[in-house]
Parts: sequence; structure tokens; C-alpha cells
Amino acid sequence: GLVIDGRTLEHVLHDSLQNVFLELTAKCRAVVCCQATPLQKSVLVRLVRNKLQAMTLAVGDGANDVSMIQVADIGVGISGQEGMQAVMASDFAISHFRHLRKLLLVHGHWCCTRLTNMVLYYFYKNVAYVNLLFWYQFFCGFSGTSMTDYWILILFNLLFTSVPPILYGVLDKDVPAEMLLQLPQLYMSSQ
Repeated sequence: GLVIDGRTLEHVLHDSLQNVFLELTAKCRAVVCCQATPLQKSVLVRLVRNKLQAMTLAVGDGANDVSMIQVADIGVGISGQEGMQAVMASDFAISHFRHLRKLLLVHGHWCCTRLTNMVLYYFYKNVAYVNLLFWYQFFCGFSGTSMTDYWILILFNLLFTSVPPILYGVLDKDVPAEMLLQLPQLYMSSQ
């Protein structure tokens, strides 16, 4: 791991040392920046995001972390003693840092699989409906006649667009939470 303080970080963030710093951080398992200003935090996250083409996650618990959370691809705010500013600016909020593991490994995996299934479902629904209209035009001689009444179309979209997302959102859990926590490698399969 690498630990760097705010003064050193100020020198590193200049253009001449950025590439060397990024090479060094890419070889480390963890990089901890302590006593950094809010501007330094946001510049560092932006640097990693743009130069390394990496998806960034920023975790903060106070007002001094808001700019970093907003620059990152995903921001996680921890509600605590320093106030609610980080929580209000974040994409996700947790009460303690220890919940970050479950947020990423369990809920992140489930969210990815749910979104994947929903995209496939929407393609299937739209292909089925457009295919039905297409073949009906051969039957009616391409006159542009509507095959269904508008209320049937509305009911079709209501039932096939609102009910499945609710069911997937509540019930779809492809792998139990305990297994996802025991085997963090499963997180990579969802990507």
C-alpha cells in the first residue's frame, strides 16, 4: 500500500509528476491519501478516472468529501458525526463503513443482473410487439390499419412494462447474499 499526505499530493498533482504517480499507484493494492484538501481529493479522483480510464468509487463522510464524491463515477456517503452533506451528494448512502462490502458485493451484483435481465426483457417485449404489427401489415395489404385498439396497446405496455420490473426488482436474487460475501470472485462475473 501507499500512504501519501496532502503536502506531497500537492507536488504530485502537477503535470510533470502525474504519470509517475499513476504508474506507482497502479502497482499498489491500496492508496491512502490523508490530510488532503477537498480540491486535492477531487483532482486525484478525476486524474485516476481520466488517465487510467478506470471506473472510480469515492467514499466520504463529511462536507470536505462532497467534491470528490461528485467527481467519481459512483459516490458513497457515510452518515455519521460529520453531518449529512456527503450523504446528500452521493449516489448511495450507508450508515457505517463496514456496510460498503455488502453494498458492493451483494447489492452491486444483484443490481447488475437485474438490469441485464430487464434490458433483455425490454428487447423481447418490443420485438414481439413490432413483429406482430409487421406481419399484420401483410394481412391488411399495407394499408396502415391498426391491429389493436389504443386501450389494448396501453394495457399491453402497462402490464408488460410495469409489472416485470417490480417483480425483478423485488424477487430476483440469482445468488444468495451469504455466497456472494463468501466468494468475492462472483462480483467479477457480473461485470
